[in-house]
Amino acid sequence: MPSLVVPARFNGPPASGNGGWSAGALASLLLPPDDAGTPVSVRLHRPPPLETAMEVDVSGEPGSRSAVARADGEVVLTAGEVGGDALPAALPEVDAETAAAATSRYRGREGHPFPTCFTCGPDRAPGDGLLLEPGPLLWRDDLTACPWTPDPSLDAGDGTVGLPAVWAALDCPGGWSVDLVGRPMVLGSITVSVRRRPRVGEPCVVTGAALGSSGRKTLTATTLRAAGGEELARAAHIWIAVSPEQFGAP
Repeated sequence: MPSLVVPARFNGPPASGNGGWSAGALASLLLPPDDAGTPVSVRLHRPPPLETAMEVDVSGEPGSRSAVARADGEVVLTAGEVGGDALPAALPEVDAETAAAATSRYRGREGHPFPTCFTCGPDRAPGDGLLLEPGPLLWRDDLTACPWTPDPSLDAGDGTVGLPAVWAALDCPGGWSVDLVGRPMVLGSITVSVRRRPRVGEPCVVTGAALGSSGRKTLTATTLRAAGGEELARAAHIWIAVSPEQFGAP
């Protein structure tokens, strides 16, 4: 039985795994390397523990494969293959210059509920966190964009970014299409389709969009593109509003 460990580097809230990275790590165990583009949906049942070996049970045939990750006998993450219609259409292309300008409006520079988040935490060092700063576009406040050039530390060994880091980059830019400072949230589920993993050092743009809210739940979407506009991956999310103190935030 394979196992899944979320290293401390890849935290979201201080004491638990980044939702996108953790989900992508489980997806990488579900899908064979030559089939990484199959859409997969992952649900987070509880905060993924850091530096803890989770037992992973993979079952099913291609087209209906599923996986369960458990820690101390409790279900932490579940994953399953889904159809392409589980994802919304790709978000509109945003050019690199516009995306760079949007970062000046990033809401998370002050008051971030989880400032050490691997994907978007402002307290991370270059080469450690992704340091994504998705800011709202001037013409639509519910759309965000930011540039991303993958760091060499994310190399999967073949010059491309590992699947967990791709999922992490597709995570928080969706959440920041809503005001996460005023409405702190954590990832409840994420569905991703990857067409091509970006190369290390390849300039990219991540866009995010708010799709609606109901009670504690908020729906968002993201798209990852190469700087020239090629779609690399897209995602859909369900976020759950929380109190940051529940997740170890000061």
